[in-house]
Amino acid sequence: MRTLGMAVFKQQKVEDFYDIGEELGSGQFAIVKRCKEKSTGVEYAAKFIKKRQSRASRRGVRREEIEREVDILQELQHPNIITLHDVYENRTDVVLILELVSGGELFDFLAQKESLSEEEATEFIKQILNGVQYLHSKKIAHFDLKPENVMLLDNNIHLPRIKLIDFGLAHRIKDGVEFKNIFGTPEFVAPEIVNYEPLGLEADMWTIGVITYILLSGASPFLGDSKQETLANISAVNFEFDEEFFGSTSELAKSFIRQLLVKDTSLLCVCFLCRKRLKIQDALNHPWIKPVNPRQALVRRQSVVNIENFRRQYARRRWQLSFRIVALCNHLTRMMKKGPTKAQDKPKMGYVGRTVAMFERECESDQEEEVRLRKPRTRKRSSTS
Repeated sequence: MRTLGMAVFKQQKVEDFYDIGEELGSGQFAIVKRCKEKSTGVEYAAKFIKKRQSRASRRGVRREEIEREVDILQELQHPNIITLHDVYENRTDVVLILELVSGGELFDFLAQKESLSEEEATEFIKQILNGVQYLHSKKIAHFDLKPENVMLLDNNIHLPRIKLIDFGLAHRIKDGVEFKNIFGTPEFVAPEIVNYEPLGLEADMWTIGVITYILLSGASPFLGDSKQETLANISAVNFEFDEEFFGSTSELAKSFIRQLLVKDTSLLCVCFLCRKRLKIQDALNHPWIKPVNPRQALVRRQSVVNIENFRRQYARRRWQLSFRIVALCNHLTRMMKKGPTKAQDKPKMGYVGRTVAMFERECESDQEEEVRLRKPRTRKRSSTS
């Protein structure tokens, strides 16, 4: 059992202790590969995080950000959260040895089901809530909850165990310390991120509302035809329960989503006209998650998710996201070829515009690396790279 402060970045070659296998997935600055510990034969996942090599570069992750992720992961021991086993470091990467979560994404699992009742759906949402409750009890906000980070430990059983993964954006929320940032995945970020307002644990609750909306319909509540439109929809809390997607959804489920997709997180008014976003314990006690009488339990059991619609809408959403990423990167490549924009030619931006610009910088850093790779290398790469 690890205790806080025990994380050690081992300087030995990870290959001396683990057999590195096939790639399981990749992100902007990280690649995850299957691995097997030589001394025990136990399989893990090795997450290779590319370190930022200089302050001037935006390619790679800053050392302090990696240390923050490790410090948080080493403190976490919960059935619904991925476990950190070990940490190694070489010249170019930090390698996190993590629990192997091989059941795939929750939504991919649900798309294969022939039927799904709301009662079954709440069993998965409750597991997400349980993991988040544990994080929030430690004053830790995930800040990057999304379907891709809700994985299954094993998908060969009726009710697989959910594992929350990827704590690269997770932060400790300190009382009396204001924290602001623009990060995350635009489709899932809370309005306070879009508007560059103080952030807290409540941001995760908004995202659970978005995930639940998608789980019940396949459609995404705020996803627009551009990042600008998506973020504007979030800032305005512009969503609805389209009858085509939610015709068979219970009012209990809609109530749960409505009480999470609330813009204001700090209302002091207690009148019935005011609404405040649910906190984690309130969400766990909501009657859709925890029915208070047999009638509510029956409603959950009889209400069903339109699986055909879920499959169709979710596949369409995934295709749209892939298309937009390619289109954005192509656009940024063209901009780079044209050269920098003159300051006087730049339009004035509000909070939404500035947020879009911040998100687009992530893709620009990928292009920066592409340009570098075209230059001839004049030195040999280290054997540990």
